[in-house]
Amino acid sequence: MWFFRSPEIVFGEDALSWLAELDGHRAFIVTDENIVQLGLVERVTAYLDKAGIAYRIFDTVEPDPSLQTVRRGARELQDYGPDWIIGLGGGSPIDAAKGMWVLYECPGMDPEGISPFEEYGLRTKARLIAIPTNSGTGAEATWGIVLTDTEHQCKLGLGSPENTPDIAIVDPALVMGLPPRLTADSGMDALTHAVEGYTCTWRNDFADGLCLKALELIFEYLPRAYADGSDVKAREKMHNAASLAGLGFINSMCSMAHAMGHSLGAVLHIPHGRAVGLMLPYTMEYIARDHPTRYAQLARFLGLTGPDDPALAQALIQAVRDLSRRIDFATALQDLAIPEEDLERHLEKLVENAEGDTMLLTSPRMPDSENLRRIFRYAYVGHPIDF
Repeated sequence: MWFFRSPEIVFGEDALSWLAELDGHRAFIVTDENIVQLGLVERVTAYLDKAGIAYRIFDTVEPDPSLQTVRRGARELQDYGPDWIIGLGGGSPIDAAKGMWVLYECPGMDPEGISPFEEYGLRTKARLIAIPTNSGTGAEATWGIVLTDTEHQCKLGLGSPENTPDIAIVDPALVMGLPPRLTADSGMDALTHAVEGYTCTWRNDFADGLCLKALELIFEYLPRAYADGSDVKAREKMHNAASLAGLGFINSMCSMAHAMGHSLGAVLHIPHGRAVGLMLPYTMEYIARDHPTRYAQLARFLGLTGPDDPALAQALIQAVRDLSRRIDFATALQDLAIPEEDLERHLEKLVENAEGDTMLLTSPRMPDSENLRRIFRYAYVGHPIDF
């Protein structure tokens, strides 16, 4: 038995204005300092003012939010007592808002205990609105929560279907003028969601179509959005693609690129989208040596050609690398100015984290420790996977 889960999604031009119709008393806005400086919080609060809703702003969410930040935000929630929580930003503020919400509804628990196997009875105190300000994580459409355990230098894949946002507001105006580097990183994050959602072992008919549409949009519009941040159509299509890919993977799962990317992010502090997007073609190569068929299906969908499934899978992998180069996206870890000795010094921790990551469980080909070491090393120098 499977379940398909999705928030109510408000999307398109002026989607943010829907907040003026919100019914409630108090909202708690979870965001970061950069979003405040960009004036995006003011755009949200202007509509809350029209709705007659008071608000408090929590703007100290860091990239890769920590367990400590979520605990601190939950304490402020208990003090303020809102009936709406609004996650505004990229995946970090939205994931932090999800974690704070669970702790607000369930005082006394720790965020690392949030699990899909427990019942929490959410929505007794508040509901959650997620408003993305980049086009990549898909966090507005998912129940996944990625938090960082700073003590143990690892990322934790947490979450419960109950903490799926009630409403996602996908307004392309919030990503107009997004810097090229962030456009590339977030776009490759969305691409990784679409590819892994379609090819992981938990794939299913309901998620497949979402992943396919997201893949189509990303290949067509990501280069345009990267080249011209003011391209309205490209921005709208990429914003939609990120949410579609989020819906796709959360109703199937991600896979090996996320397990290895999470490890890189926690240990070497590489931004999430950059880490998973860089690892995507290497993990595809590793999996496709034994399981090429699903990659071949994606290749055919994109109009690529080849004599058989292994050749089509390689054509898709090459298309991913070609897309990366079109948006000046790093294709090897050495391109990120990471000293090779740093990789070697942290290699066992990188492998340990990847092996412990829940996303590895849905890889069609399961790597052992030695294979993970080799893949990290190959990815450092940009060597195609040949084993």
